Amino acid sequence: MVAVCGATFRISSSLLRERHLGDDVGTGTDSDAPPKRRVRADAQRNEDAVLEAAKAVFTESGVDATVREIATRAGVGMGTLYRRFPTRSDLIAAVFRREVDACAAEATTLAADHQPGEALARWLKRYSVFLGTKKGLATALHSGDPAFGALPAYFRARFEPALGSLLAAAAAANQGRADIEPYDLLRAIGNLSVASDDDGVAHTARMLDLLIDGLRHGLKTSVDSTDPERPANHTSPAP
Repeated sequence: MVAVCGATFRISSSLLRERHLGDDVGTGTDSDAPPKRRVRADAQRNEDAVLEAAKAVFTESGVDATVREIATRAGVGMGTLYRRFPTRSDLIAAVFRREVDACAAEATTLAADHQPGEALARWLKRYSVFLGTKKGLATALHSGDPAFGALPAYFRARFEPALGSLLAAAAAANQGRADIEPYDLLRAIGNLSVASDDDGVAHTARMLDLLIDGLRHGLKTSVDSTDPERPANHTSPAP
């Protein structure tokens, strides 16, 4: 695969004129200028549409997919896309940050909806899916493009606290070990997610299940430790 993640797109003179015209929007008289709030809302909708389209296209084709395909799927012109994301690397970085934010935020939702151990397991699987759908992202992050320079730190700043809170809650509820560092676990799942053969996704899922089981290893149970053969729901007979 040809590494084109850091390439800067050339903007034709027509697009430059479009950029210039776009910058002039709203500079007329008060009577014919759209409200600034409306302009901001339209710009935000366009940006959201571009990022959502880029996410889908990158998932399907990798980060070297054509920008024209992204603009077409988003329903915006090439000038609109280039005004907000002048280079491919700017777009990749924006998609990455948006996806990191969504995945990290899901930790809070899962913690509110499930028992601590279940919330932890579900988020780790969600995180694994996040990694598995970022085709070519590792190549982009190591391309040397300055647009990606801050992304590793951003990754850790968002994911480590999210996972740390889930690990702490699981440990407090005796549903997970208390000696796990969030970054170690993030790296472990990252290593599991690199499989790329036909069985890669299924293999990662199986290994992740084993890893999640390992997070419960050595936990205290409610079974009487003096009688290992005694079932957990055993009750002594009445005298």
